[in-house]
Order: sequence, then C-alpha cells, then structure tokens
Amino acid sequence: MKRFSRYVPLVLLLVLIAPLSLRAATLEERVIEHRFDNGLLLLVVERHNAPVVSAYITVGVGSVHETNETRGVAHLLEHMRFKGTKMIGTTDYAAEEPLLQEVWALGSELDRLRLAPEKNREQIGLLEQQLAELQSRHKQYVVKDAFAQIYSENGGVGFNAFTSKDLTTYLISLPSNKLELWALIESDRMRNSVLREFYTERDVVREERRRSYDTDPGRRLYETLITNAFTMHPYRNPIIGWHSDIANLTLEETQAFMDKYYAPVNTVIALVGDVQAEAAIDLVERYFGHLPTGIPVPQVAAVEPAQGGEKRVVVNFDAEPRFSIAFHKPTMPHKDDYAFDLIDQILGHGRTSRLYKTLVEEQQLAASVSVYGAPGSRYPNLFVIDASPRHPHTSVEVEAAIYNELDRLKTEPVTEAELTRARNRLLTDQLRRLKKNSGLARTLTSFQSLAGDWRYLATYGDEIGKLTAADLMEAAATYFTEQNRTVVFLEKGDS
Repeated sequence: MKRFSRYVPLVLLLVLIAPLSLRAATLEERVIEHRFDNGLLLLVVERHNAPVVSAYITVGVGSVHETNETRGVAHLLEHMRFKGTKMIGTTDYAAEEPLLQEVWALGSELDRLRLAPEKNREQIGLLEQQLAELQSRHKQYVVKDAFAQIYSENGGVGFNAFTSKDLTTYLISLPSNKLELWALIESDRMRNSVLREFYTERDVVREERRRSYDTDPGRRLYETLITNAFTMHPYRNPIIGWHSDIANLTLEETQAFMDKYYAPVNTVIALVGDVQAEAAIDLVERYFGHLPTGIPVPQVAAVEPAQGGEKRVVVNFDAEPRFSIAFHKPTMPHKDDYAFDLIDQILGHGRTSRLYKTLVEEQQLAASVSVYGAPGSRYPNLFVIDASPRHPHTSVEVEAAIYNELDRLKTEPVTEAELTRARNRLLTDQLRRLKKNSGLARTLTSFQSLAGDWRYLATYGDEIGKLTAADLMEAAATYFTEQNRTVVFLEKGDS
C-alpha cells in the first residue's frame, strides 16, 4: 500500500502532461528543448486539444541582482517595458525621439541637482516646471497600453508580468494562429524597448510604495521580517525598493541594467499548447535569433552569515496584532529543501494540518496560522510561520504553542499516514498547475531559471518520495533552533 500511495501521483503526472497521446509520455519526452546561438533557450510542449498557446518569457534577473545604487530597478523596469518600443506605443517615433531626448536630458539634470550637497531650490523649481511642460508636450506621441490593446484585439488573454527576488516574467495566452504576432512584439520589446514616460512612471512607483506597502499591515510585517532576518544578503531588500531608492533611480542606471541583462543569454521561453515544435523553433530563430547575446547575470557572491542568536522586533501599527517567525534554511536542490516542502504541508496546509488543528480548532488560541517559504528560491531562504491571536489570547501564547509543535517534529517521527498525505498533496497541487498550459509554461521557465534545469520538475516526485520521517526530524532539529530564528510582532499602536 505504501508503494501504491507514493507513485499514484506520478502516474497521474504522465497522463496530464500528455492528455491526447496514445500512451502516457514522460515529461522529459514531451518537452522539446532548443538552445539558440545567442544563448536563448526555448522549451516547447505540444498540446493540440485547443487552438491556443501560452507563451512565457522569463529573464533570470530580479531584485537580488541589484546593487545599492540600483535597488528597485528590476521592478521599475517591469513597469517601463510596458511603455512600448520604437515601433509600438508611439504615433510617430521620428518626431517623438528629439522630444524624448530633451525630457531625458532635463530629467537627468534634475536628478543631479537634487542630490547636490548644496541644493539650489530656485533652479530645481524652474527645471521641474520645464520638465512638466516637456512631458505635457510629449503626451501627444504616446499610445497608452499599446501592447495590451494589440493582444486583446487578437484574442490574447492574461497579458501580464511579474518581478520577484530572482526573476522577471512576461506572459500571454493567445490563439495559436497569432503566435507570429507574439514573436514580432516580444522580440521587438527585447531589442527596442523605449523608456518613455520614465519620470512620471517613477513617481507612479513611489505612490505604489506609499499606498500598497507603507499602509498595509501584512506587508509592513513581512518587510520588517525579511530585512531583519537577512543582515547582508540582497534578499533583505524589498523588490519595489525603498522610497529613496525609487526617487533616485536614474534613467542612465535603468537603461544600463536593461541593456545588460534583458537579453537572450539570460532568457528562457516556454511555448505550451497548439504549436508544432519544429515550426516554433524556426519562428523563434527568425525573430529572436539575431538579437545580441547580452551579458550573463552574475551569481550573487554575498553569503548570509549564520545567525548567532534570536532576533526579536516589535512594530507599532494601527492594526490587530499578528506576528511572524522565520528560520533560515537551504534552497533547492538541497535535500533539506525537499524536507521543508513536506514540513510545510504537515504543519500548515489545510484543516488537517498540525498548526491549524491545534491552535485554531482545539485550543482556539489563534484566529489564523499559515506557513510559507520566502523571500526567494535561488539562494538560501526562510521558512516562515505567520499567526494572528484570537481574543483574548496574546501573540506570546500563540508563539509558545507553535514552538511546542516544532519540538514535536524534532522528537516524534511523523506518522506514515501524515507523510503520505503530505506527498500526495504536494504532487496533486503540482498536477493541478500543470494541467493548464499557462501553469506548465510558468513552471518550466521558473525551474529552468532558478534551478538551472527544468528537469527538476520531472524528478521532484521521486525526490519527495525518498524522504523518511527521520529525514524530517533531522531537518527540524537542525533549523528550528532559537539562534536561527527571527520573530517580528505587529502590535496595535501608532505606526
């Protein structure tokens, strides 16, 4: 029975990856991989059950690759690369370009003056007025949301992008007969993105920071946790950047970061759906194959030093109390990272999980409890437990109850039934994602970028299946220690 329970999800994986084939092909057989001369990697999975295709472009650069001078630039670029190219997003680029040069020159001079040791307020005010006038004149050439409009008119859905600590992804699903349109648009965007409306968009991001981060209790708690858990690794920096970072990101720094890293050598494309692999390779070669290779994103050399003692922080905020506990842990493909995937399921996922049953249902100490990994996956990261006390109980009471459950993991082997349920839930969740073209495309590009090989996905079930209750006890004993944890409390008060 143990063997059957362990391998049922893997059999389902084969069926879901190849729903129309006469036999259940393995994932390795279904994924067609092609590396172009300029370093671009293409992954294709044919699924001909509907005339649609999901296209994901992942660039292996995120906020972890920023320096102190460029914090926030990856997130800003996510915004800026929706502004168009020399061909898209403009009514007349030949007429627009001279005005853009004026805007950029004036904006750069303003940035320089604002950072000068002795500020000339009168001159700054005058240049701000001139910049506003130039930006107003420039609007006549701007076509708002041009990419989205083109895709929408051609049946595209889900057009979006996201930036994380580790990578940046641009995505769209569209009719398969519009794939060449996608190739034209995205190759143009990779080569010819124009940073139009740079200074106004920088202000938009600053407002996003104020509105969505500084006033949100959950985000304040999370940001405080991450910046205290990491002392020197760039994972400690917020993806959006700090206020002063955003305000002082220059056009030159932003352009240089984009030109250097948003290039084929750092890019993986996944096309999943109604597409012929050979035709897709030819198409991508025609549109992307001539693009300059670019510079490989460097590995982050910084290594977070071992935490020599518990860190405890209190944040006053006008919100109900809550807290977070974080423990440092390895990342994939370390064996203990797999173990934490199972611990995550056992402790905090679903109504049968240990923390929910004990803290929420039985003892009724907590209103909510959750577990997750943060803040990235490319480098060693954190295992996080969030909880909110239920009145009249306190965060301190809930914290103590959590440590009791963590101690159980160190000293008592989890039951075989728990272990089997955790394995099956992990793989079932994976299967649910892979059933959709978009889910498979996203997963392939993410693992290729983060783990260096999309085949991590194909071997995941087997690696999870090898772990024993003793492996989980060992991981819990190693990492769930007082000197390895950071605890942040959000307490009601004036922020």
